[in-house]
Amino acid sequence: MKSILRGAVAAWAVGACSAGAQDYDPEWTAGEDALRQSIRADYSAHLEALYQHFHAHPELSLREFNTAARLARELREAGYEVTEGVGGNDEEPGGVVAVFENGDGPTVMLRADMDGLPVREQTSVDYISTDTGIDRYGVESPVMHACAHDTHMTALVGAAREMMNRRAEWSGTLVLIGQPAEELGLGAQRMLDDGLFTRFPTPDFNLSFHTFSAVPAGRITYVPGFAMANVDTVDVWVQGRGGHGAYPHTTKDPVYLSAQIIVALQSLVSRELSPLDPGVITVGAINAGTKHNIISDEAHLQLTVRSYSDEVRQHLLTGIERVAHAQAASYGLNEDEYPRVVVETPYTPALYNEPTLALRSVEIMRERFGDTAVVEASSIMGGEDFSRYHRTEHAVPTFMFWVGGTTQERLDGYAESGLVAPSNHSPFFAPDAPEVSIIQATEAMTAVALDILATE
Repeated sequence: MKSILRGAVAAWAVGACSAGAQDYDPEWTAGEDALRQSIRADYSAHLEALYQHFHAHPELSLREFNTAARLARELREAGYEVTEGVGGNDEEPGGVVAVFENGDGPTVMLRADMDGLPVREQTSVDYISTDTGIDRYGVESPVMHACAHDTHMTALVGAAREMMNRRAEWSGTLVLIGQPAEELGLGAQRMLDDGLFTRFPTPDFNLSFHTFSAVPAGRITYVPGFAMANVDTVDVWVQGRGGHGAYPHTTKDPVYLSAQIIVALQSLVSRELSPLDPGVITVGAINAGTKHNIISDEAHLQLTVRSYSDEVRQHLLTGIERVAHAQAASYGLNEDEYPRVVVETPYTPALYNEPTLALRSVEIMRERFGDTAVVEASSIMGGEDFSRYHRTEHAVPTFMFWVGGTTQERLDGYAESGLVAPSNHSPFFAPDAPEVSIIQATEAMTAVALDILATE
């Protein structure tokens, strides 16, 4: 999941886990029905080894060749009609689409993302990744499933197998996708551009989940409505007139101008947005100069911009250029010397969980796991390109929920020490109890799909 900051995760976890955190039984004491028994058996017989394989052999974004092939094989062997290379090309593997048409009824899409991260794993699991990979720019690095996409693929396979075994219980069409390049925010759009909703059955409902380190294993959290943010990457190239550091009056210092821009940008959020409209402008990097006594002629600012609504997003993006140009003008630069503002495309749109689908799904999950195991949380400013599947002319209702990835005991231990558990994207994060996370996610996805597709 893209760009979730450690502090934000901690704050979100407190709100998400407060209800029933002490008395919740991760073994789901409501009982073991046939569905859960079947999933537990499949985990022991098949899914556990599959998860460990995915974890030990991650691949970078747009380089998921072996991962996509293995996922395609699993879905094909489960009985689905599988198409590979959706959204790919000669150099990039693209995504996997598996379809099973089972009579009349709605079409439900279940999605899992496939890519790992350029992180050297530092966990203590027996199946630790020691693999390296070369990214699309030719840079080699260690690779790790530090964002738990391995659990997503495993649960997708688990749900696929359960739905096939229970096909007498439902009617309609099931579409399962393995999506590349979520960490770059590119994979969903590439699959859509390659006909995901035209070459294959157009879904009536889209479902997904994400394993989250800040949520206790055995618990599910959700947010109806806006759940995650628009994510924009912005570069600001600040021009100046270089010279000797001893004679600043003969220059136009881009570092000084950058500092003025950085301070002024915060007024866009604090003084131009309603306090009820969230927004974030963070300058993550400033690069300029080569030596102590040289005033450079250019500085480069790298920004991340977060929002929920399209209106706030547009206001922040246009405001960045307005503020940067105004500061340059006040410093006496000519118009042709004003900063150049570049907004990276495509961006990642805000994740909107359609409330009706969200509440229907939550009702099903609470029936299975209990009220204290399924808890409403607060929106966060991280980003997820699962949002793209709602932002088409079809406006397909979507719902993503979060499954716990760290045991309550470990979370309590970190809290007692004044620490925060390793977050998603940390080299120290792997689910403490992957069987709990995967079994619960598989059961939740299967149960919701069965409810939507139930024969009447």
